[in-house]
Amino acid sequence: MLEVGRITKAHGLRGEVVVHLVSDRTERLDPGTTLHSDKGPMTVQASRRHTDRWIVSFRGSDSRESAEALRGVLLSAEALADDSEELWVHELIGARVVERDGTDRGVIESVQSNPASDLLVTSAGALIPVVFVVDGPADGLVTVEVPDGLFDL
Repeated sequence: MLEVGRITKAHGLRGEVVVHLVSDRTERLDPGTTLHSDKGPMTVQASRRHTDRWIVSFRGSDSRESAEALRGVLLSAEALADDSEELWVHELIGARVVERDGTDRGVIESVQSNPASDLLVTSAGALIPVVFVVDGPADGLVTVEVPDGLFDL
């Protein structure tokens, strides 16, 4: 299961909630879609974009009180069939970063969100924009091709 969003708070009096979507696949919130959570399966009844968030109503949540009970719930879904070329955080964490010439740059400890491009945070303290990933993660290795001087900072 992949994390696709989190319910941040209730919205209004009719059971709607505000969802911070962490997936770029907005169809995850299409009416009829079922998402998974620690509260069980949750089916989207309606959704609409509101600035950088989404206002969503789930089946069975029809009051402010039921919406408040959903605050902080993590929403997950299975990977879509056409997502095979995507980089997934859970596959990157723990992978070793190497340059094309074989130079080892450490192990990926986390992925840091950044407006321009997410950053791979390595055990050596390097921050590598994911746009420089050219291969992987395969067999625990991620190959990068970075501009000269990136690791000199």
